Amino acid sequence: MTKSTTDALPVSPFPAPPGVGEVIEVAAGVFWARIPLPFRLDHVNIYIIEDGDGWAVVDTGIDSEDARLAWAALLNGPLAGRRLTRIIVTHMHPDHIGLAGWLIERFDAQLLTSQTAYVECLNLILAPSRLQAPIYRDFYLGNGLDEATTMLISTRGHDYLRMVAPLPPTFDRLVANDRLTIGGRVFEILSGDGHAAEQLMLFNREENFFLAADQVLARISPNVSVGAVSPRGDPLGLYLRSLRALMIDLPADSLVLPGHDLPFFGLHRRSAELIAHHEARCETLLRACRQKPHRPAELLPLLFASTLDSHQMGFAFTELLAHINYLLERNAIEWLEPNGQPARVTAA
Repeated sequence: MTKSTTDALPVSPFPAPPGVGEVIEVAAGVFWARIPLPFRLDHVNIYIIEDGDGWAVVDTGIDSEDARLAWAALLNGPLAGRRLTRIIVTHMHPDHIGLAGWLIERFDAQLLTSQTAYVECLNLILAPSRLQAPIYRDFYLGNGLDEATTMLISTRGHDYLRMVAPLPPTFDRLVANDRLTIGGRVFEILSGDGHAAEQLMLFNREENFFLAADQVLARISPNVSVGAVSPRGDPLGLYLRSLRALMIDLPADSLVLPGHDLPFFGLHRRSAELIAHHEARCETLLRACRQKPHRPAELLPLLFASTLDSHQMGFAFTELLAHINYLLERNAIEWLEPNGQPARVTAA
């Protein structure tokens, strides 16, 4: 995830987030809590919705000791006395799905998610080493990435396995345009793309609040990456299309309940800022390609000027590739493959 420059941050009705084991009521019977993460982005937001005699939960945090302790504080504190009825997972990233299996086993709750999230998560759990196949390693090396970072990226399956509890053998599928009733409220199911395939979002039109997952965040742009499994994919194009759809389908004054950072007002403005942020990055790459051909890795400092550690380098490089593929898809740049030389991109 990268910072995206704004003139002013979106307005939040909540001056500070809840502490560990605490909740803040963001709408009647809808509560916001945070689960700690051991990363630079040190938290994930979860939402708890009254559901009859229990609680429906949206997202879970990763499977770590700190996250389990945070959940214990919630379950023994503000959520005490009610069962968990449903675990709704917005997408397959470990900070959102990591503890779903653990909570479901403990409470005999239902798992609701997209088919893509369930299958992709299950695939990585069952075959964490598949990303180390030569064809995937060659993809990163062929785009100019160094051996050490390539090794880090290709072993992410093992990292994923350590952060995600085993999933239940069945799930209930949610699909875009579904209607989901939770505790008498009706939520419209929306699906976004780019950050994660078929990322689910929930909108309550009557009370005008929007559980946005990682699609729209207040201060940072969610990571939008091309991976070796889909090397010619256009996730950035899908992401920008998803943002434009939100600006058409949802009111500008919706309360946005995001997966990270503070809830905020200003959905349309923030979506427009994110679109402009990525378009500006594409223009930066295009200017460089007009000057001379480049291997993709040579363009990385243009988008990420600060020093990156190996972990950050993996995410930065795959996000760079998303911008390159976006420009290739729109015929703004093209591959140049001179005999005996590594392939490079140049202005079309």
